[in-house]
Amino acid sequence: MFQDTSTPAGSVPPAADAAAVAAPTLGTNSNAAALKEMGFSHLIQNYNPANPNFDLVGAIVFVTLCLFSIMSIYWIVLNLIRNTAIRSRMNSIMRTFWETPSAQEAIRFMEEQPASEPFSKIALDCASAAAHHQRHEGSRLVEALNRSEFIDRALRQAVARESGRLEGGLTVLATVGSTGPFVGLLGTVWGIYHALIRISASGDASMSAVAGPVGEALIMTAFGLFVAIPAVLAYNFFVRSNRVILARFDEFAHDLHDFFATGSRVEAGAPAPARTAAPAAPAARK
Repeated sequence: MFQDTSTPAGSVPPAADAAAVAAPTLGTNSNAAALKEMGFSHLIQNYNPANPNFDLVGAIVFVTLCLFSIMSIYWIVLNLIRNTAIRSRMNSIMRTFWETPSAQEAIRFMEEQPASEPFSKIALDCASAAAHHQRHEGSRLVEALNRSEFIDRALRQAVARESGRLEGGLTVLATVGSTGPFVGLLGTVWGIYHALIRISASGDASMSAVAGPVGEALIMTAFGLFVAIPAVLAYNFFVRSNRVILARFDEFAHDLHDFFATGSRVEAGAPAPARTAAPAAPAARK
């Protein structure tokens, strides 16, 4: 007469079965959604002084790395344009200078070059020094320094000036390349420190609670490396490129000294055909 409503051993009621299946699914989806939100965009969009990974210190680190990146890109582009322009024209400029039969025409050709062209400036400074020394024949200046010494002094100053301009920005690239990873590491250490404190206070030591904040804090180190690596590569490239240009500076300066001091260019152990050794002083340059 009484209906047996008991559940067979080992079976699960339909309602309880659905609840048991749904519970882990919901938890898994919740953890997956939480982990999916972690990332660079989540870090930037959730700036908050209370956010352990991106509080005031994290924001300062991020802004510093952004400034490093902007400065690095600026000097990389500027040096690349400048070095490319110099190396593409230096051979033709020196060849034209030496192939011009008249010293006056050669100086005039150098005066027509752009203001950023270093070889023309070195030649013009040398010609100006030679003309200045010639105009003061018999003065105390000529007695103190002979023609060769006076021209050599002007060439050294010109080469040093142009070399300094050529190396502009390399200090910035070296600084960014050497300090960028450490700045990023500072942001990571700061974020991990506060993340661990928050995890300890909450008492939740599960993998999902630890991996998200700690992994997000590591973004700063990755950002620091992303900023530093191009700066280091560019620095090494420009140091090598500048070394080649500086060698041409010295070569050209020695030839200019030979020509303006002796009246002929010494080449391969024998003097080249002489040209006018004392050209007039070049016009004033802006």
